[in-house]
Amino acid sequence: MNRFSALFDQLDGSTGTNARVEALEAYFRSADPADAAWALALLLGKRRRRRITGRRLREICLQATGLPDWLFEACHSQVGDSAETVALLWSQAAQAGPVASAAPAETEPLHHWMEQRLPQLAALQGEAQAAAVRACWAALDPGQLLLVNKLLSGGFRVGVSTGLVTRALARSAGLEEALLAHRLMGGFTPGAEAFQALLQADEQGQELSLRPYPFFLASSLEPQQLAATAPADWQLEWKWDGIRGQLIHRAGGSSLWSRGEELINEAFPELIQLAEGLPVGTVLDGEVIVWPAGQDRPESFASLQRRLGRKAPSAALQKQCPACFIAYDLLEQAGEDLRAQPLRQRRQRLETLHHHWLQTGDDHARLRLSECQALHDWQQLDPRRDQARARGAEGLMLKALDSPYQVGRRRGSWWKHKLEPLRLDAVLLYAQAGSGRRANLYTDYSFGLWNGDPAAGGVLVTFAKAYSGLDDGEIRELDRWIRAHTTERFGPVRAVEPLQVFELAFEGLQRSRRHKCGIAVRFPRISRWRRDKPAAEADSLASALALLEQTP
Repeated sequence: MNRFSALFDQLDGSTGTNARVEALEAYFRSADPADAAWALALLLGKRRRRRITGRRLREICLQATGLPDWLFEACHSQVGDSAETVALLWSQAAQAGPVASAAPAETEPLHHWMEQRLPQLAALQGEAQAAAVRACWAALDPGQLLLVNKLLSGGFRVGVSTGLVTRALARSAGLEEALLAHRLMGGFTPGAEAFQALLQADEQGQELSLRPYPFFLASSLEPQQLAATAPADWQLEWKWDGIRGQLIHRAGGSSLWSRGEELINEAFPELIQLAEGLPVGTVLDGEVIVWPAGQDRPESFASLQRRLGRKAPSAALQKQCPACFIAYDLLEQAGEDLRAQPLRQRRQRLETLHHHWLQTGDDHARLRLSECQALHDWQQLDPRRDQARARGAEGLMLKALDSPYQVGRRRGSWWKHKLEPLRLDAVLLYAQAGSGRRANLYTDYSFGLWNGDPAAGGVLVTFAKAYSGLDDGEIRELDRWIRAHTTERFGPVRAVEPLQVFELAFEGLQRSRRHKCGIAVRFPRISRWRRDKPAAEADSLASALALLEQTP
């Protein structure tokens, strides 16, 4: 635990990528395999199980120290994290003497904590649990105390990406980063044997047959990057509004994996049936979407949401929301890894495979080939993208025809050119403090639209929440304004005078019975502060409904 705590401190206190990679690499080189396995799982963000709630840790801390609730609230508003607030207050109390303390004596390895100590604490109840937690805290130094609290509460995060962790682990083992990324796809169960197997030099063919490939991700378009290239060097496709997936048929069976590394076979049994009809040794990259046969465009994302997370979708639901796989890349054929081949060759193979499927497949609507588009001049790019909404798409994808299928986000080969967002001007109604470094600032906002003419008694109805879009200076300025113009308080939420107008940008609208205004907003964010506009001139609910009706 001591070594992992020191690594946590190093990563938390460093902002440089190279320094973080070096710290991780040094840890993985020298750590015991059982500890390294748990460290890897935690750093990948796959082991954030909440064993004891932050509220319970707070309760134990206050009972032992005698500190009042208001003091904890005041500290938490500055710190922004319950586990860290408890660690700081307990350490201060230990120094002052109100609680029992002991010299740091906890030297058990990380795997012992994860497999035994923390589960044991979580299994206790009432005063027995409180006494055990207090005894645990008393034997920890401040750094270990913070780490243990975060592990108990499920709040362990340290701000290192999966790619960075993979790079460091690959360097420590002398392996190719792409191979290690592939082995980690689909999850990692921590254990000494699993960690040692992960770092073996051989290809682990049978093990890898159960896993998807790491996904290649597109970056938001930087138009200047295209200027020196010819449109003919690029493959253009619609950017569909579904979930990214890999459909696999190998000797070990068929599977469907999401980009989030979730196995979603049970939610889409018709796509697993589709996979079983593909040649053995086939891996398709594409989009899972709801697209009924005979329609010229897919259904909205809301229809797909009805299928997500269902372990056994009924026949009626499958009929109402028929799943389709839109294939846009062929990553493996007859067991051969094609990722190093240029896209133009993979596309030719994919078209041949799809043509064969059309001759033999029993449901042609279930497997669709992503449509490629020709572009002769870059001036045509934006007009082409603007047609996406009518096609039920989010925009365009641009992929270099000579590009291999890489790992993660590699700028320059794949670009996404999304539609301009929809926009409405809304009035700030409520604000709540953020978390982390912004815990003492009001950064979470709720906005409203007019229901009726404000001059004739119209009222503001909550429409959307947004957490991003303002820079640090604007956040601080708005925070001061919120504090000076609060009208009511509801716990951590402040109601404010309805005076400030903000332009909200969002990706789409859909009707919803769960929302008071009757509309759900997709990916809302603040695009600008409309200081020039009085609240009476903000948009109305009717404006939102008109946008909803205009959206194909």
